[in-house]
Amino acid sequence: EKYNTKIYLKREDLNHTGAHKVNNTIGQILVAKRLGKKRIIAETGAGQHGVATATVCALMGLECIVYMGEIDIARQAPNVARMKMLGAEVRPALSGSKTLKDATNEAIRDWINNPVDTHYIIGSAIGPHPYPDMVTRFQSVISEEIKWQLKEKEGRENPDYVVACIGGGSNAAGTYYHFLHEPEVGIIAVEAAGKGVDSGHSAATSKLGKVGVIHGCKTLLMQTPDGQITEPYSISAGLDYPGVGPMHAHLAQTGRGEFFSVTDDDAMNAGLQLTKL
Repeated sequence: EKYNTKIYLKREDLNHTGAHKVNNTIGQILVAKRLGKKRIIAETGAGQHGVATATVCALMGLECIVYMGEIDIARQAPNVARMKMLGAEVRPALSGSKTLKDATNEAIRDWINNPVDTHYIIGSAIGPHPYPDMVTRFQSVISEEIKWQLKEKEGRENPDYVVACIGGGSNAAGTYYHFLHEPEVGIIAVEAAGKGVDSGHSAATSKLGKVGVIHGCKTLLMQTPDGQITEPYSISAGLDYPGVGPMHAHLAQTGRGEFFSVTDDDAMNAGLQLTKL
């Protein structure tokens, strides 16, 4: 009533392991088994993808190594403990900003050195083909469920808008997937502006990014004029990524998606307001 609108929350946090990440890891662990891989590696920022990967590895009895930035290990200690309880080895990324980008770098180094027995379960809609598409398709169960849940509640499948936060972009990709070709559905992406878009402490890729290549995909990328990747920042572990999935770069450049950059303070205040509605 306060905002004269109906806001539905898609509760992916109620999944096993506490986030949307398990939608993807279940699919990818089956791919790994089919390929005959014995060793699984993953990167994680907030730790949710690491927990989801460790869970499916425990289920399938496969070795699991999770790369995580040293800073993220400190600020996401409960998820680190969960990964270890599930039998995973957590390896710190000690270079660069010591967050998600650097964990991904380390995971790719490992993957390149161990191609025969190792499958890399990428957690976001990034990386070399077919990862962005594969992760998006596994996560598309989110928008599929939105359609039938909305049909139940409102008698219609399409909302006026779908809104998702965006780092690399797997939850957003899954949220948007079944609405991409529904022009009446507005697509809203909210990215991390950190301490301000122009503060030098930001991850606002749609505003600051130029076309470049990161972790094997061509997309929008925060970089210096000579192509060096700049360090991202966000209060949110997992949203502090200097790029964005290629699908989201396309949505931004074509105007199909509307991108908003929100600072740490505004995001925290909005979250508190939402809990009181």
